[in-house]
Amino acid sequence: MANQDIIKDFPRVGADIVRRAAALQPAILADVAGRRGALSGRIRPLHPGMKLAGTALTVEVRPGDNLMIHAAISLAKPGDVLVIDGKGDLSSALMGTIMMNACRKLGIAGVVMDGAARDSVEIIEMDYPVFAAGTNPNGPTKNVPGRIGHPVSVGGVTVYPGDFVIGDADGVVVVEREKIEGLLPAAEKKVRDEAARIAAIQAGDTEAKWLSAALRAAGVLKEGESL
Repeated sequence: MANQDIIKDFPRVGADIVRRAAALQPAILADVAGRRGALSGRIRPLHPGMKLAGTALTVEVRPGDNLMIHAAISLAKPGDVLVIDGKGDLSSALMGTIMMNACRKLGIAGVVMDGAARDSVEIIEMDYPVFAAGTNPNGPTKNVPGRIGHPVSVGGVTVYPGDFVIGDADGVVVVEREKIEGLLPAAEKKVRDEAARIAAIQAGDTEAKWLSAALRAAGVLKEGESL
């Protein structure tokens, strides 16, 4: 009988949709997704230049134990992002250079973990995208069972296996697998609109047209008043 704690097969966002979405900033996707889906700002890239995009392979571990991460690496498909619920524990690292080299060799698109990494200078030098809640030189144990391919909570966001994951210097955004394709037209339009607005500002049109109405709605200005 199959191990119910390990779900190997689940639907993933299609590679063409991943490629299209990967061209966008996480901030743009968060905006069109209703300002939701962004992980806590404590989960940061090891270096600001790191970027990742792919489909979530979810892993839940006990704090300080990486047994199930090793199992997940062996089950991952190219283009997956390991999304690891490490319970926010920073008392020991869950992954380091050896595991990151294996991830890259297997075509895993990156790692997002609510936990600590180590060997951070070497990971930065190898330019492999790792987003973590911190670093710690202490190594993990490899003794405790966990789960793979189940929903996890990472940085305050519920992540389902197969969801779209994207990260850059601002942090990580997760968009539900069923929603990402439908959000792309609005996201691409927002990119065009923002570029036009920046061009207008640079030409001297700095006024925020919505501001007066918003100040009145908030009670800061009375009807007829202006700043």
